[in-house]
Amino acid sequence: MRVPLTEPSAAPAVPRPAHILPAIAVSQFAGTSLWFALNAVVPDLERRAGLPPGSAGWLTSAVQVGFILGTLVFALLAVADRFSPRWVFTACGLLGSALALATLWVPTNLGTLVLLRLATGFILAGIYPVGMKIAAGWYAGGLGWALGVLVGALVLGTAAPFGLRALGAQWRWEDVMVAVALVAAAGSLLMAVAVPDGPHLRRAPRIDPRALAVLWRHPPVRASAFGYFGHMWELYAFFVLVPLIVAHRWPDLTAAGQSAWVFAIVGVGALACVLGGLLARRAGGARVASALLGTGALCALASPWMIDAPAAAWAAWIVLWGFCVSGDSPQFSALTAQNAPREWVGSVLTFANCIGFSLSVLTILGFSAAAAAWGLAAVLPALAIGPVLGLWAMAPLCSERPAGLPARSGGTA
Repeated sequence: MRVPLTEPSAAPAVPRPAHILPAIAVSQFAGTSLWFALNAVVPDLERRAGLPPGSAGWLTSAVQVGFILGTLVFALLAVADRFSPRWVFTACGLLGSALALATLWVPTNLGTLVLLRLATGFILAGIYPVGMKIAAGWYAGGLGWALGVLVGALVLGTAAPFGLRALGAQWRWEDVMVAVALVAAAGSLLMAVAVPDGPHLRRAPRIDPRALAVLWRHPPVRASAFGYFGHMWELYAFFVLVPLIVAHRWPDLTAAGQSAWVFAIVGVGALACVLGGLLARRAGGARVASALLGTGALCALASPWMIDAPAAAWAAWIVLWGFCVSGDSPQFSALTAQNAPREWVGSVLTFANCIGFSLSVLTILGFSAAAAAWGLAAVLPALAIGPVLGLWAMAPLCSERPAGLPARSGGTA
């Protein structure tokens, strides 16, 4: 989870209203609740609408592909530069809300739902990255902390549909989708009303194809980018498998109870993003990211023993894993942005973003199919492959003395 950053302008200091960051964070949370909206109701759709087993993998992968296409199109056309970013955010949030409602009107088969999720992913490119740009317009200094909060809002938004399902124990899947649509629409309107364009907004550079070579040839950028790729190998595959892990451990639990567990496991990553950003000011972003990446890998390797462990041990294991799998995300973006040549920062981050999300599509589909064929205990340890390779790639950055903090390794998105 990352986004191209823009450099702050040299605009004079302007008082920043206290409500700006909370309003952006709430709007971000509301808009990104669209990301996993259908995942929260897939079991119902499989039972009532006849969706095939493993549908969650296809639906999530469709969102990822849509997001990849959307970020490229939005960046190439400079949409958030040519138009006010808060109005881009508002328009995309309302469109995403309409797409969520459209699931009630189209035939409930896998093909039509995949197309809707593809369109939703495309629209999310105007919500998550654009929300970060809106924050950058208000934060010339302290941007790392602000974006760390917003990544936490993204993680919480990802978990939100499961939270809604947990609260509405008797809700039908249609009710959950309506609730998500209303939340997304309300967040969009909040952004329009409460957050004017900030004084530090400036035009971001267009994508430069030459920046693709920087990912391979520039050692510091290569280190953080490949660490990020290892993170993306694990992240979304883990999100898709969490409901299966919970259902395996608590098969007799109600749908609301299982959703509450999923919400807690995914949502705890929001806390990790904030705490990781604070810790990075002292220890350095590379070390914080590597510690979280390594701990997540250990959780994956321990899964054959922990998946059926006593309740207390199981809960500690899975919540720790949920904490680590998201908490390293802000640091990878910060490191890549700080190490990339200034003239190519936006392009480097855009290409890294596209490669990372493309990798997540493969792991979502692969791990979903493998879990159905061989069982979770046999498959979950393979989630450690990406983090282990990411740790190897990050080693040169971790060996550096974390001087010049927070400029070198503060938490951003």
